[in-house]
Amino acid sequence: MYRHSLRKRVAIAFAVCVAVLSVVWGFAFFSAIRLSEDRALVNQLEYAAENYPDVASNIRGYDDADSLPASLREWADSNPDEGIYEFINDELHVAVIAADNAQQRAFVVYDVAGIEAASSEDWWWLLAITGVVGSLGALGFMLGVIVMRRAVAPVVQLASVVADIDLEHLSAGDHKRIESNRFGDDEVGVLAGTIEKTLERISAFIARERYFTGSASHELRTPITVITGALELLEQSDLSEADVQLVDRVRRATLDMKTTIEMFLCLARETDDGLYDEQFFVMPLVSRAIDQQRYLLGGKLVDVDIDEVAKSSVHGHPQAFSIAVNNLVRNAFEHTRDGQGPITILVKEFELLVTNELSSDSDARHTPTEGASSQGYGLGLGIVQRLCERNGWTFSLHVDEARIAARLSW
Repeated sequence: MYRHSLRKRVAIAFAVCVAVLSVVWGFAFFSAIRLSEDRALVNQLEYAAENYPDVASNIRGYDDADSLPASLREWADSNPDEGIYEFINDELHVAVIAADNAQQRAFVVYDVAGIEAASSEDWWWLLAITGVVGSLGALGFMLGVIVMRRAVAPVVQLASVVADIDLEHLSAGDHKRIESNRFGDDEVGVLAGTIEKTLERISAFIARERYFTGSASHELRTPITVITGALELLEQSDLSEADVQLVDRVRRATLDMKTTIEMFLCLARETDDGLYDEQFFVMPLVSRAIDQQRYLLGGKLVDVDIDEVAKSSVHGHPQAFSIAVNNLVRNAFEHTRDGQGPITILVKEFELLVTNELSSDSDARHTPTEGASSQGYGLGLGIVQRLCERNGWTFSLHVDEARIAARLSW
């Protein structure tokens, strides 16, 4: 449980990190200054000890330029302004001050020979300072990582829990794994609560969907089975020719109703108990679809050419594939007029092509259109498109003035 929001925790973490680094750097600079002062005093004492008992002062005052060391006289004659000057080659530091007479200058010379560190020692000091700075930088980086990691730990924890949930196979208890109450009431808690409620609603929806499809499958198929059985009994009776035609119409309507029920139940199901992993052949389903829909060609002089280029098989959902093939064959049979044709059904290794001619001039050249729109060609093609999207197949409709070609690829 966190008392502050994520935004405040990040801001506090950043402020703490900066404050700690500032204090560390402040102590580092302070220590460097004190060390430099101590080092200068130690060097001066060592220089004096080496010249003992002749302990000469390194600082001397001069009232005029003529009394200065020879190396500084020419410079002093140029009447320099007040200030402090450094002469590296001579190892001298000179302070210029105004004397009682404004036109004159007084000089204070500090001889640092033997006191300043040698060049080789400077390099060692530079190396040591570089090491200290690098160490402080690494310390700051580690501190920042630790502080920020603690600040964003709830987000990482929530992401880990969500990543462990299989969204393709949600169970009824997956939403309980979030446990949004442990994230408090900050931004992360709100996000966790939203995800938990969303998963709970999705799980409830899936449960309702499974119950509905299971109940609907039984309740809708039962009357269809009863009607089918009654028709079989009627067909065994002595019926007049008119009654036989009526029974045929009822049987076809019943078959269409059964196909429609299976089609919509197939689209409504979220899961299908492993039916997506079956291996089945295409040609038997095509032959069955032609037999079931051949009545639509009754009274029409239309030929149906079936060409199986390769013995094709599909890995997926056989019922969905059968529904798609039935719809394609049905649309081809329905939209072919008397005397037109032929209707060509071509089965390739990874493709099914159903083509029906719309004019006798099959060699005419027209601008084609291609898509998956079912507008003008029956509701079935829209259902085919949805089935293909669910199963990873591809459906396209090629239309021109001469022909309609429906292509199903897998």
